[in-house]
Amino acid sequence: MNATEAIQLFQQTLMLALMLAAPMLLFGLIAGLLVSIFQAVTQVHEMTLTFIPKILAVVLSLFLFLPWMTGKIVDFTTMLLGGLAGLR
Repeated sequence: MNATEAIQLFQQTLMLALMLAAPMLLFGLIAGLLVSIFQAVTQVHEMTLTFIPKILAVVLSLFLFLPWMTGKIVDFTTMLLGGLAGLR
């Protein structure tokens, strides 16, 4: 494996990590925005109120996207293990 292949593999790994994290981050962001709007409208500024909806949104997104995430990880692992055979 030369430096170009290593950099390409590192790039693919980072892209996969970003793709896998994106749904949970987006759900948390949307939940945070909705809670912030609710707090601004009702003038209830309780700090603990923001955590529960964000956690629930992230857990919900994890359950919704888990099959897709698992498929992506399995495909990437298969690609990595298939590439190991070509190293010899």
